[in-house]
Amino acid sequence: MPTGSGLLLAATAVALLGLGWLADYPELVAVGFACLAALLLAAAWMLLRPDLAAVRDVRPQRVSPGEEAFGVLTLILAGETVAGRRLQVPVPSLRPGQEHTANYPLPTGKRGIYQVGPLTIGHTDPLRLMQVGKTYSTYSTLYVHPKLHRVEPVPSGQTRDMDGPTSSYAPQGGVAFHSLREYVPGDDYRLIHWKSTARTGALMVRHNVVPNQPRLLVVLDTSSAGYTDNTFEYAVSAAASLAVAAMRGGFPLELRTTAGGVVASDARGDGVLAAMDLLAAAERSPGDPGLAALPAMVTLDDSVSLGVVTGEPDPRTLSVLPVVRRHFLMASLIQFSERPEAWSTGLPGIVTLMAHSVEEFVQAWNKLTRTS
Repeated sequence: MPTGSGLLLAATAVALLGLGWLADYPELVAVGFACLAALLLAAAWMLLRPDLAAVRDVRPQRVSPGEEAFGVLTLILAGETVAGRRLQVPVPSLRPGQEHTANYPLPTGKRGIYQVGPLTIGHTDPLRLMQVGKTYSTYSTLYVHPKLHRVEPVPSGQTRDMDGPTSSYAPQGGVAFHSLREYVPGDDYRLIHWKSTARTGALMVRHNVVPNQPRLLVVLDTSSAGYTDNTFEYAVSAAASLAVAAMRGGFPLELRTTAGGVVASDARGDGVLAAMDLLAAAERSPGDPGLAALPAMVTLDDSVSLGVVTGEPDPRTLSVLPVVRRHFLMASLIQFSERPEAWSTGLPGIVTLMAHSVEEFVQAWNKLTRTS
């Protein structure tokens, strides 16, 4: 098919031929025919269809906004599509059996999950008047994660003490004795409590747990109410920073969105990648229940501290926080708004922080948690 230059040359040829004939100017007619000859040669060139194969990779597959990511194309003009945007990748002419690898930057300016593909491989004539191409249904995925900031985890109101209290919900495998229970296949024989076994007639073992291990729950409000484009990105970045801080700090964590997304991590810090992938895909939705989903997140575990990240929801929506507060060790609320006059004045029993930007949140949050 003709390129933009080819269409312009065709229009020029028609104009020159018409003007030359009307004005009886043979030189213009000759130039017009020369233009047509160039188009015919370009069309003949297009009959040469090289047999090409292509392999595309995205490196790295996961980045933060603004970080570099590249498509690596191993293969005479290649056209790439990223989230509906066309990228042109010039590749030199190749001899039969020759291989060429081309790196080309991918757009990473905005958080999200992007489909890279389909891939179109083709060639053009030397004058770039015609081009042909073949589309390959080959796809890759690029994850642009939320930007992370160094923050303190959600406060729990407790210190992790190896000799502290225990609960039935505490993770097993620690050194603190919590209770006796019946033996189940797979238990360590060294944990058998022989006196209780003799008294009850059944094998009894010591149930050891990790003592005083507060669990953290970070909830991101993904409803469309109360957000602007900017404040929602601030909220996603804050939720990601809190989640990663908890996992890197060795806290068991559950990250949730009010749309129903959930990622759990144990005290070993596994789950950072899954959490960042979840938040890379986070979007606002008018059908999202928002903070009204909080009561359904309450569990019988009384060792959980809650951190909620939201925008500027209706005050009636915020009233759910004092209702669920008694089910948590502590509850924190982080709000982002571009209208400070509309911020709430605080909720009873809730640690509240309000910020214009994610940078303001980081500074205020670290100061608040380190002095509390």
